[in-house]
Amino acid sequence: MSLLPTIHASAVLTGPRAVLIRGPAGSGKSELAWALIQAADTGLIRFARLVGDDRVHVEAAHGRLLVRPAEALAGLIEVRGLGIRRLPFELLAAVGLLVDLGVADAERLPASSESSLAGITLPRLAVAPGRNAILMLIAALRTADSGG
Repeated sequence: MSLLPTIHASAVLTGPRAVLIRGPAGSGKSELAWALIQAADTGLIRFARLVGDDRVHVEAAHGRLLVRPAEALAGLIEVRGLGIRRLPFELLAAVGLLVDLGVADAERLPASSESSLAGITLPRLAVAPGRNAILMLIAALRTADSGG
């Protein structure tokens, strides 16, 4: 196992796998993580629980990418306008989807997209600046690729 340094990202467990949300400062990582948790609370998706916000540790183990909260930030999430809030959180999750926010090369009808992190290749959802990331993410979690 190779432990990587802490990376600037947020992670939310959504069922058996986590969504790892990356993007530049101010791109909405915390906001998307919070919206995903709220989507579970309102029944749009079955389950969502915070793994980590703002900084997380990732490591490759047995062909999977694992994510853990940064110790100092475990259970904390920034809610814009309210500040730092405390939530229940997961200590460890396997990542199933990478979400990259603020990506200039995001396509309207992309071919399947993948990205590698710590030597592990995962499906990737690229979100262009100004797009509604939560709607795209919920669609990605609730639907299957048509193959077209």
